[in-house]
Order: sequence, then C-alpha cells, then structure tokens
Amino acid sequence: MGRRQRRIEWNGRQIRALRQHLGLTQAELAQELGTRQQTISEWETEMYHPRGTAATLLTLVAERCGFRYKPAAEKEPEH
Repeated sequence: MGRRQRRIEWNGRQIRALRQHLGLTQAELAQELGTRQQTISEWETEMYHPRGTAATLLTLVAERCGFRYKPAAEKEPEH
C-alpha cells in the first residue's frame, strides 16, 4: 500500500496567499491547476472550498515552492 498524505483543508486566505507567493493571477493559477478562473475566485472568497484532488494539488504546489502555510486543521487551540 502507498503512503497516504494527510488531508489539508484550504481556506480562501491561504489560497490567495499561495497564488500571490507564486506571482500568479487567478487566471494563471487556474490554467496551471486545470480549472477555471471563476473556481479560483470562488475558493478565495470561500464560496466553495477545494476538495479531493484539487486540495491535494494545492498542497503539493505549496510544498514544492516552499510556501509556508498553516493548515486549517492545525489551528492553535483557543484559551
């Protein structure tokens, strides 16, 4: 069996920060990910959230380009 990667829940702020880190427009990121510009916009405004393959692809891109992000699933505990 292959190694299963932990699932990252991306939020709009993180997606926008990744896109800006890459120096891409929404249209350019959409082209790189094989999706529509409107989808990137909907993710960034949190109308929808990337799931499945899209979320995995965002994680791989972030790791490969050295983007430092804090996964939503690893938020600091509230006191």
